[in-house]
Amino acid sequence: MILGVGTDLANIERIQGTLDRFGDRFRNRVFTETEQAKAERRRDTAGTYAKRWAAKEACSKALGTGLAMGIAWKDMSVTNLRTGQPVMHVTGWAADRLKEMTPDGHEAIIHVTLTDDHPWAQAFVVIEARPLQERAAQP
Repeated sequence: MILGVGTDLANIERIQGTLDRFGDRFRNRVFTETEQAKAERRRDTAGTYAKRWAAKEACSKALGTGLAMGIAWKDMSVTNLRTGQPVMHVTGWAADRLKEMTPDGHEAIIHVTLTDDHPWAQAFVVIEARPLQERAAQP
């Protein structure tokens, strides 16, 4: 069952301006060390940050809270599988909220997709509750 859906659209040029103006202060407040390392290795650094910014916004919406209700930016982070597929991780208050909204006997799965087409970066997050026995029955 679907527990939450969130999307966000971020302007890459706006993120670049924020990076130019606030630099490490912005990076360290919003992004984990892993996210920063990924972005700084990329040719499109601002685009990489913008996609992760959008993913955090989308995730907070899917959690039903937005960022105003106690979730910290770093409570949500995006990494990538070797295939390049993005993966959303939650810790702290975001993890607590996810646990709270997940029905007994289910596990929460966060699906995230990212895209960009300059000057826009977009993220879409779907939180799914999957019955625990369904996972055990799969080969």
